[in-house]
Amino acid sequence: MRINPYLHISGERIYNPLTDRALTAADGDFARVRGLLAGETSADDALVTDGWAVRNGEDLSQRHLLKIVSLETLTTCNQKCYFCPVSIAPREDEEMPVALFERIVEELLPFRATLEGIFLQSYNEPTIDRRFVDLVRTLFAADLPVAVLSNGSGLTSAKVDALLEAGRLRYLCINLSTLDRERYKADRGADHLDAVLRNVENMRDKPLADDMRIVVLGEMDDRHRADFAAISERFAGSRFTVMMHHATDRAGWLELGLARQEPIRKLGGCDLMGSRPIQHLHITPTGKCVLCCQDYDENYVVGDVATHSIAEVLEGPEMAKMRRWVYGVDEAPDDFICRTCVWALQRD
Repeated sequence: MRINPYLHISGERIYNPLTDRALTAADGDFARVRGLLAGETSADDALVTDGWAVRNGEDLSQRHLLKIVSLETLTTCNQKCYFCPVSIAPREDEEMPVALFERIVEELLPFRATLEGIFLQSYNEPTIDRRFVDLVRTLFAADLPVAVLSNGSGLTSAKVDALLEAGRLRYLCINLSTLDRERYKADRGADHLDAVLRNVENMRDKPLADDMRIVVLGEMDDRHRADFAAISERFAGSRFTVMMHHATDRAGWLELGLARQEPIRKLGGCDLMGSRPIQHLHITPTGKCVLCCQDYDENYVVGDVATHSIAEVLEGPEMAKMRRWVYGVDEAPDDFICRTCVWALQRD
């Protein structure tokens, strides 16, 4: 028996993304798992049953616990934000056929118990899809948790009223980086601030989602802090929680924000909103499934739901290989995307 190679291990917490369970120093098994990791103790059947250890020769790479689906229905975005690859290399317009969308929704039903969000977003602006409200209605009808990340420009009062009539989102996040119109135009390549503020003000007191947030992205400098303070003041008392986030370099794609200074030599997992290869599925408008949202160039295709089922993709050989690479079970190529990602974990 040996330690489970898919654990996320830190000094104060041990997390198993396959079971969604965590241990801290207050838990009896914490010291036993730490001892097993250090080679000071041996595993037993109880640790195997609970997922902290595995039997020699056991391969967990085909296992998963699906919590988040990124279901991109079109590639189009109406902005070119400096903190997004779209600003440098916009993609060709692609639109997911409704029949494919409906089949994906049907195939997600068996995963309903573990799903926390179906995000209608990746590098697109989901609310400008002319079918947006109807697509959300389809997810509501399937009793699936709908999540929307948006720049706010397309969330008009008519769409908001239609969504309120149809159901309630699990999560809504508006990306709003400044209240200064000229800087907004410069940062995003579009003069949308007046429309965005009008739309967000219209939503501020409406129960559109269980969790409503405004994220202020920036470089964690004085200007960023001032923008965060101004936006926080404007939407104080609303249903929105305003949060300040550091822009990232998208695993080396951009030259800005939070970045890894040196490539990781020994990969040890992924900690981007959970584990991307174990708990997430990223589907493009054509049905291709890619490893992660950081993979803008779609270099790591793990399956295709246009030709295979979601279960076949999640349990398929490409996804299994990615899990082994991400967690260091097998040695990944030197140029593997996770080696330069700020969300990647590393082994000692």
